[in-house]
Amino acid sequence: MISLSKAIAQDGDAASGETLFNNNCKACHSPKDEVVVGPGLKGIQQRRDLAWIVKWVKNPNGVIQAGDEYAVALYNKFNKAQMTAFPAFGDKEVKDILAYIEKANTAVAAAPAGATNTAQAVSGGSGPSDLFTYILVALLLVMLLVLGVLLAIVSILSKAVSGDVSSSEGTSMGDKLRNGLVAFSKNSAVRSATVWFFILMVTKATIDGMYGIGVQQGYAPKQPIAFSHKLHAGQYKVDCNYCHTGVNRGKSATIPSANICMNCHGVIKKESPEIQKIYTAIEKNQPIEWVRIHNLPDLAYFNHAQHVNVGGVQCQQCHGEIQTMEVVEQRSSLTMGWCIDCHRKTDVNTKGNAYYDKLTALHAKKSKEPLKVADIGGLECSKCHY
Repeated sequence: MISLSKAIAQDGDAASGETLFNNNCKACHSPKDEVVVGPGLKGIQQRRDLAWIVKWVKNPNGVIQAGDEYAVALYNKFNKAQMTAFPAFGDKEVKDILAYIEKANTAVAAAPAGATNTAQAVSGGSGPSDLFTYILVALLLVMLLVLGVLLAIVSILSKAVSGDVSSSEGTSMGDKLRNGLVAFSKNSAVRSATVWFFILMVTKATIDGMYGIGVQQGYAPKQPIAFSHKLHAGQYKVDCNYCHTGVNRGKSATIPSANICMNCHGVIKKESPEIQKIYTAIEKNQPIEWVRIHNLPDLAYFNHAQHVNVGGVQCQQCHGEIQTMEVVEQRSSLTMGWCIDCHRKTDVNTKGNAYYDKLTALHAKKSKEPLKVADIGGLECSKCHY
């Protein structure tokens, strides 16, 4: 049985199986021993043969209703949670998933490439932070104060050296310093410099404010249901694609419908007040009114499928470490400059894509640098504005 199961796993494509598993199975199962919603799948190919697994994946309820002892025991063990059926899956898809499970349990785990570093490399701020501006203003004020004191001291010392001390006899050092500062403040050059300084600061603040129009970096609105990405994507490692189903195939990643929530919450935490809001929305046949966080202006075109499916861009690269957020906020500025900076730095994902073969060959003749998004029209206005 063991040799047969290994042969089945070897017949499958582990890479394709990983994609299938992450998009369809990961929300409820682990490829190892851990229990998520359902059992861990390590050793499933030793416990059941291929024909049984295919039948179960296609129609789990049918297998249970047929009285299969193993299926009924499994159903009862996990609180009668009904597994989602995948009628479109056949032998190939199941073999691919089994190959991935076999690989996940035998391969040595490699340290993942730092998505955080990648995100930080292209996150590029849109300008100096407010803290930096405050520090700069404070330093300038301190410098002006020090300059005033120095000029007052120089004035006093000059009078002392020239012998013109008659007017200052009997005057304390504090009074001399005060008189010097008064004389300094009445100086026309100092007044002009001060006026110009404040004009420049007001101008800078006005320009910074104008550049900030429409930028919602840090925006974290209260949602109608307290959904925690830290719990779902972080602790339980639910794949983003499971809920945001359009991210690989369309312009919008899409907001998950209540039906997707009910795949798990039809049996999990049904008594929770937040989950009850989902039930209420379904009973009233009304959509959940989620508040949109990441919102580009109408004049800008962005396609998730082009970036995620073709470009291989990770969610965290634009949205930040979403798996650590209890309340989701807009981490990146999403300004035009931020996007252009990314296009200038990001290598085109040409590996295994024959579409780029001739283009990469032509590029290699002119430059030793990798092909960047900017080199294939990523800076052209019509790419994003149409």
